[in-house]
Parts: sequence; structure tokens; C-alpha cells
Amino acid sequence: MTDTAHTSASRTLREIASWQPVKGSADNDLLPELSTIVARSRDLARNHGVAGRAIQTLSDNIVGLGFRLSAKPDYKALGKSKEWEEEWQIKVESLWRSWSETFDCDAARKLTFNGLTTLVFKSCLINGEALALPLWLKDRKYSTAIQLVEPDRLSNPNDGFDTDNLRSGIEIDGYGGAVAYHIRKTHPGDYWTGKNTSEWERIPAFTPFGRRRVIHVFDATRIGQTRGKPVLSSIMPMFKMLDHYERSELQAAIVNAMIAAFIETPMDGENLNELFGGSSDDYLNAKKDWKVKLEGGSIIPIFPGDKVAPFTPSRPNSAYGAFVENLLRHIGTGLNIPYELLLKDFSKTNYSSARSALLEAWRYFNGRRQWLSDCWATPVYELWLEEVINKGLIKAPNFYENRYAYTRCKWIGPGRGWVDPVKEAQACQIRMEIGLSTLEAECAGQGLDWEEVLEQRAREKERMKKLFDER
Repeated sequence: MTDTAHTSASRTLREIASWQPVKGSADNDLLPELSTIVARSRDLARNHGVAGRAIQTLSDNIVGLGFRLSAKPDYKALGKSKEWEEEWQIKVESLWRSWSETFDCDAARKLTFNGLTTLVFKSCLINGEALALPLWLKDRKYSTAIQLVEPDRLSNPNDGFDTDNLRSGIEIDGYGGAVAYHIRKTHPGDYWTGKNTSEWERIPAFTPFGRRRVIHVFDATRIGQTRGKPVLSSIMPMFKMLDHYERSELQAAIVNAMIAAFIETPMDGENLNELFGGSSDDYLNAKKDWKVKLEGGSIIPIFPGDKVAPFTPSRPNSAYGAFVENLLRHIGTGLNIPYELLLKDFSKTNYSSARSALLEAWRYFNGRRQWLSDCWATPVYELWLEEVINKGLIKAPNFYENRYAYTRCKWIGPGRGWVDPVKEAQACQIRMEIGLSTLEAECAGQGLDWEEVLEQRAREKERMKKLFDER
């Protein structure tokens, strides 16, 4: 019997009596501890091989080579025809490529849009969030340019305390929405910046006419959460303890491998002194000058009174592999990555098990991809499209009244790949034949644009026909 109806609420049960976590708001639980969590997350990503590769695995499967735009304006809401939509889509996507595939989309001219997307996503994984400032640079073909900002610079002015309407650098309204962002002019960890580390700039979230001035990307896991937390947060202690354990086992193995034998001296001090004329100093000096090298098949003369004793390690750990594997499976679950994918080891699984694990992972990847599209890619596309329309490169009557209809789009990410190409290609064909799927959906699953596929196939067929006719 327990003192409560729910055993989980018991305060007397011996196993959980000391388990008394604090119940605070989302920001109260996170913000005071965020800097420590982020610093530890970065350290793991830098110095732990499995943690660093887990970040890369998530990035490769969710972002890959980048997102490809598929403009899908809501032509029905706009009172247009399907033919208008297709023409509009072709022109918009062509203009988008002329911006996104160049370095001019980056304010620093270091990355293309795909590079920016990869960096934003990795920042969300490691730091828990990403911060970007859409700038207006008039000296470029397209004035819209994106400047990425390290989230560490987002903080309260003069490092002040949080208040009702100011949370870790973000001003919020009565509904919890962001009104403005306070960004430190330089990174607080830069030792060469001097006094600039104590200067902040207040940037409104939107212009008076509704254009975004800040893009803050993070995954809210609780209601009222203002900042994001790293993906490694819940499994960070396990990762660190695993790191300590592996280092200890490696050090023990190295010591065991380096020591081959010990040299013992069974003679006591009195006998040694007699052997060397009554002086222990003479014995010690002689030992210093004596060198022995253990080699295979050699006859080794040893010092008078010494004997060689073999070294037999007494710390075998036959359970090391199974124990580490079990820990890594727990870590993989915490990261939503199957063990086989986390360790890139499919040697212990069969086709069905591997496919089931990868399908489960793919559900998570698709969810994260949609989240990144909604919070990052689409807002950037909206900013760029607004400029293109205002410059008259694209006709979009009543754009601001129908912003959603014009900016509606899809993003094609990296392909899922195939475990068994023959079986999965046959399944793809069957799905389309019985009407459960379309060529667009199947191509998108492999990271391809269906129209480009059809155009290329038509071109190849025409080329083959021409070559055969010439013969």
C-alpha cells in the first residue's frame, strides 16, 4: 500500500521518495540553465565521435544537399486557372534559382541558400535554435540577403534579469509573441572586441508593413517556451559517462599492452648492502646505469639479486562490447536514430529489421523536414518573393491581401534511398498503378522533381530515336 492513489505520486515509497523535481514554467525551467546546456552540447559535438556523427547523420537525412523549391500557389483561392499556376511556377522557380544558388543570398557571401539551410539546421541541433536577420542590401541584384547570427548574442541588454515581457533577449507581448529582439553587437566570447561586447541593438520582429526583420528558428516542446534547447539535452549525461567509461577502458587496455613483465628483487636491504660493499648508494647507482630491453627470443642478463616475473592483467572485461552497445541503443532512441544508422552498422540485422528501423527513422526525418521548411525555408522564400513582386519581375495582383495564396509552396529534400532497389521500385510502380501515389510523390521521396524527370526522359528518348534513325 502507498500513501497516494498513483504510485508515481508517492512521497514515502523508498525508491522514489527522494525524487522531488521542481515544477516551473517553460522559461523558468530552461533559461537559467540554457548557457550551460549549450556549452556542453557544443563540447560533445566537437569531441565525442558518436555525438558529432549523430548530428551529421541527422543533417544528411533531413537537409542533405539542401531544399528544392516547388512553388504551389493556391490558384483556386486566387481565381486563376491551372495553366496560370504552371506558368507562374516555372518562372518563379527559375528566378528563385538565380538567387538561392548564388552566394549573394548570404550577406557574408560565403554560402548559398542550401549552405545556409544546413548551417541553420545544425545550429538548431547543437545550440537548440538558429537566428537570422533578413537584410536589405541595395548594391546587389536582389536586395534581400540573409545574415546568420550566433544565438549567444541574443540576450537581455546589459545581461539584465528576465521580466514579464523580456525573456533572454526577446521582448514578448501579452500573447507570448515576439515583439523585438535584443542582439549584442559582438559575441561575448570574442576577446578582441573590447567594449563592443556591452552594446546591444533592438531589432523589431516585423516592419510596420509586416515584413520580417528577424527569423528565430527553434522547436518549442512546451507552451510558453521562448528559446530552444539542444537535441542532446536529455541524453547528455549518458553521452558523457559513456565517454568517461570508454576512455577508462582504453587506458586500461593500453597499460595492459605496454607492460610485459616486472623485475623483482627478493634480497633484503642488508644482503644488498653486503653484496655491494656495505653501501646501498653503490647499488642504486649501478641500477641506474643498467638497461634491459625485452625482445622476442633474446637472452637477457639481469642484475644480481633480480628475477623477471610475468605480468598477467587481472582486469578482463568481456561484457564491454554488449554494455556499450546497450548504452548506444538508449542514446539512439533519445535522438530518434536507429542504432544501425547511428553507428553505421547493419551487420547484425536482416532486411526486414533494417527496413522497419529506417522507416521509423524516416517518419521522424519527414517531421523535422516539414518543421524546418515551415520555420526557415518558407519565411525566407516569402521575403524574396515579396521583393521580386515589388520589382515587377513577377505579376501578383493584391499580393499583401493574398500573401498565403501566392507564397504557398513545397520543399523537396534529400531522397530516402532504397534498401532493396528491385522490391521498392516494384512497390513504387504498383502504388501508382492502383492510384495510391503519384509520380510527383514518388520522385519527391527520392529527392527529385517529377517535371525535370519527365523532361529529361523525353529528351533522352528523342536523342535515342534520332541516333537510331541515323543508322
